[in-house]
Amino acid sequence: MTSAETQETSELLRTESMILDAKSADAAKETASGLWNVSAGDLEVDVIDDGRRLFGLLGKKMKLRVSTKAPLMYLHARDFANSILSQSELSLTAALGGDYTINLEGDDSAIVIGRHGETLKAYEFLTNLIYRTDQSVPKIRFDCAGYRARREESLVHLAESVAREVIHRRAPVSLEPMSSWERRIIHMALQDNKEITTSSEGEEPLRRIVVYPSGQSERRRNFRRRRPRPA
Repeated sequence: MTSAETQETSELLRTESMILDAKSADAAKETASGLWNVSAGDLEVDVIDDGRRLFGLLGKKMKLRVSTKAPLMYLHARDFANSILSQSELSLTAALGGDYTINLEGDDSAIVIGRHGETLKAYEFLTNLIYRTDQSVPKIRFDCAGYRARREESLVHLAESVAREVIHRRAPVSLEPMSSWERRIIHMALQDNKEITTSSEGEEPLRRIVVYPSGQSERRRNFRRRRPRPA
């Protein structure tokens, strides 16, 4: 990601802030919590004016800046995930990571990951459908027990294997449908390989990557489909 793209993403992921007059920091948090529909623990308070006059003999309300610790979309998405987990009676809780990934933690991690991460993908799809109203904002991502790191490693190995096959056979290979995050990993893993090119083709949710020998027309369709490897 370029510095310009990083700056643009940071602007899209800005937190909310408001200035309130209140008798205390807790009172300000309570007010903001109700307005933003988040818990008080998701808020932080900075004192602008403590309201003291004449050495504290006379007082007034404090002027406070209340801010969310993360963008509202991700806070609401995390709370939504916890609601679903609670209703499913799974021994898991959703927590927001530093990169705004929603991490599911608990004893039932194997259940929620599902086969090839399908259950996690379903959580992501539903949550983004409800809360990601601005398509320019990065998608809400879910992780559980380090699954995404293991999946990324598996996809890199798959990409390298497919590239060798395409170079050897001089024929394109189509992978199974993948999420945009998974396709991006494949593209990035192969972007420096001058002997092949990659293309995302088809419509969601069946969009897939086709790997072509360099110089071969991407209109050619006599490729062999490659089965995905388990994560």
